[in-house]
Amino acid sequence: HQELSQKLGADFYFATPYHSWERGLNEHTNGLLRQFFPKGTNFKIVKPEEVERAVNLINNRPRKCLDYRTPNEVFYKGRSDSDAIQT
Repeated sequence: HQELSQKLGADFYFATPYHSWERGLNEHTNGLLRQFFPKGTNFKIVKPEEVERAVNLINNRPRKCLDYRTPNEVFYKGRSDSDAIQT
């Protein structure tokens, strides 16, 4: 992973199993999902449309850590910037 990290210019971090405090973003996202699907939800009976609706609402919710932009805004702006560089 070190070689890949250097080539990509990205840092990798491996959290310790069962140390949820080491994965704050993951825990926060789980909390957002729990607003739509409480713990114990049987996903065998949840319709794909319900999951898609929840994901769309979460990805279009402004986030303080993104300067009040939505994850979709940040993701798609990044894609269009990188597409412009490649053409």
